Amino acid sequence: MPCYGHINERRNQLHEVQRLSGMNIIIDDTDHPLIIKVASIQQARMQVYFIDNDDYFKRKGVAADPDGVEFDDNDERAVFFARGVLETIKKLRWTPDIICCHGWMASLAPLYIKKTYCDDPFFSHSKVVYVLYSDGFANKMRQGVDKRVLTDGIAPEDVKALKGRSAGCNELKKTAIDFSDAVIVASPEISADLTRYIKKKGIPSLACCEPQAYMDEHYKFLTSIDLGK
Repeated sequence: MPCYGHINERRNQLHEVQRLSGMNIIIDDTDHPLIIKVASIQQARMQVYFIDNDDYFKRKGVAADPDGVEFDDNDERAVFFARGVLETIKKLRWTPDIICCHGWMASLAPLYIKKTYCDDPFFSHSKVVYVLYSDGFANKMRQGVDKRVLTDGIAPEDVKALKGRSAGCNELKKTAIDFSDAVIVASPEISADLTRYIKKKGIPSLACCEPQAYMDEHYKFLTSIDLGK
């Protein structure tokens, strides 16, 4: 997950993983250092890895500042996060069967997995599930988003939804749906536009569940995904 500025690193005992950090991710011809941190959830015996960069994630807010002013580089932050996660997975030498991408910040990960990393042995057999929330930002993104996301393996037609002045958070989520093998709707307030888009794509989807059925329904859905190579 992103190492947002409101996370108390001392209290949660985050520390940098030197062997994973040190790579630069280029966006718009600018190098952005990738810093990887880790913390442990003792009760669950689970490690959580954090993607960090001083320019993108040290702010006191997820998509907007404390006064509600939205960040104008949210698209770049999503690019950095998605590419940073995938490079970290490679350094950790994980070969995931299923990758669940949660929320707008992870919305570009399916695109990179299916296009840039499609022949990479770490990801070539991975199935991608996009978990859709009502999170995000209201403002339209700056022009040129479709060019900022481009990297090896991605053609302009793959990101046509992000072209022009009208591209916003929903277009990021539609791009995620375009390159996912399945979708989980995790919020009841999803827009009708996105609901129609999922239906139009015809991919397996799970509707928003009641809290008491959440674990069982998600487990059944994820284990039903065909992992055939």
